[in-house]
Amino acid sequence: MAEAASATGDDILDVTQDSFQQAVLDESHQRPVVVDFWAAWCGPCQQLMPLLQQLAAQYAGKFRLAKVNSDEQQALAQQYGVRSLPTVMIFRHGKPADQFMGVQPESNIRAMIDQHLEKPSDKLIEQAREQAKGGDVDGALATLKAALEQDPDNGDLRIELARALAQSGDPDAAESELAKLPLDQSEKEEAKALKARLVFAKTAAGIDPQAVAQELKGDSPRPEALEQMAAYAMLSGRAEEALALYLQLMKQHRSYNDGAGQKGLLAAFEVLGNDHPLVGQFRRQMASLLY
Repeated sequence: MAEAASATGDDILDVTQDSFQQAVLDESHQRPVVVDFWAAWCGPCQQLMPLLQQLAAQYAGKFRLAKVNSDEQQALAQQYGVRSLPTVMIFRHGKPADQFMGVQPESNIRAMIDQHLEKPSDKLIEQAREQAKGGDVDGALATLKAALEQDPDNGDLRIELARALAQSGDPDAAESELAKLPLDQSEKEEAKALKARLVFAKTAAGIDPQAVAQELKGDSPRPEALEQMAAYAMLSGRAEEALALYLQLMKQHRSYNDGAGQKGLLAAFEVLGNDHPLVGQFRRQMASLLY
């Protein structure tokens, strides 16, 4: 790892490909890491860097500033899609969470950093997750509701409350909480994935898996049975089975329940994420049925 700048110790580092994992990705689980991709020939870079260093000193350890010389670390810049300099990315929990390009006003940079600083509610979210993981869903709900009363505009708290409500078997209440999110927060990946998962929970509610599985062995299963088992399979972690059933529903009963087969596939893609190997495979098969 490169030596830290003396003015702020461990809070300002020159980072290379070799040190990036530890200095940026690992550290971002503890606090935000602001990564400045710069070059010596870049005038705006020379203008921006002193401001970032000043902010790092003023924030006194609340975030780390990692400086990446893009000429010397071309592979690293390419890996993160850096196309112009300066590019500044904020890493949180092991991945990029925000970014800007060019020189920005100090107030804008502060506002962006502040969004990613640890808040008291972050610890409550972790506490609620541990409660839910240990089977105390009621305790998790109580923790999250109390926290939300103190911080009603915190979208992360509301998303976590919706997740706990879904786990408690109340998808309607979970859906209601997600509906309260502002547009920008409702577009977060975790909110979109949870909305999609609620589709499966509502569809599979109250089914008899053994009876539905038996029906699917027959020659002409009802579209309801295909939809219910697909949803149940997704909730049970059997993604490939679920996708195959939704595709079968789309093939055999295209118009059933306002296109439930295609909607189910899209919801499953949202939950699995575009990087999942099954998504590309079944997205192509879905497209072949549409066009």
